[in-house]
Amino acid sequence: MNSPSTVMLRRNFKHLVRNPTSVFNAILMPVVMMLMFVYVFGDAFSVGVDYIDYATPGLMLLAVCYGLGATATAVNSDMTKGIINRFKVMDVSRGAVLTGHVIASVLTNLVAIAALTGVAFLLGFSPAAGFLDWLGVVGIVVLLGFAAAWLTVALGLAAKSPETAGMASVPLVMLPFFSSAIVPAEKMGPGLREFAQYQPFTPIIETLRGLLNGAPAAGDVLPALGWCAGIALAGYLWASSTFKKRA
Repeated sequence: MNSPSTVMLRRNFKHLVRNPTSVFNAILMPVVMMLMFVYVFGDAFSVGVDYIDYATPGLMLLAVCYGLGATATAVNSDMTKGIINRFKVMDVSRGAVLTGHVIASVLTNLVAIAALTGVAFLLGFSPAAGFLDWLGVVGIVVLLGFAAAWLTVALGLAAKSPETAGMASVPLVMLPFFSSAIVPAEKMGPGLREFAQYQPFTPIIETLRGLLNGAPAAGDVLPALGWCAGIALAGYLWASSTFKKRA
């Protein structure tokens, strides 16, 4: 017999597959961004290595962020269209509803990053990572996806309509562009450089970059894990509180 969480997960995937825009944003858009940055802008950036090797870790993070709008919209639609009231009658737990959205988001992120990494190899990506380093990459990606998903679920619950829920995730999509994802932070101008160095996504990107180079630095890994844990906890508490008030 399927658990409520499994049923919710299957439901969310069916909704995602039936929405071509969501599929494009979550899976194909990161690949388009990679092609654009590597072929259009890559020669303009001096990063000391092949640009595809430098950009791939940052684009992995972008792949996580590009699918968040669909999650926020789906969560808000559940709240505003009355489906939650039906779940309450069916005795479906609050945890199953929210967890279904989170797991669907994380699995979608993994598919998007797998597609992105495959394209990166076709473009000449040549990481020095060993087996354990790749396990670390997967672990960081899952932690990041988990944290971002809970924060996005909270944003979707707090929004007044599906349209505003989709817009609420835009800052998360834009934030990687003001990090070391595309160019090194030290090459940015004053003010922006300091912001890029100390914002949450930069240590996560540098951790991925270090793992893919086979030389992760503790100075990046520990802040990355701390940010992921903090964002996940804040998102979970916010989402649980908001759901309890609105449901």
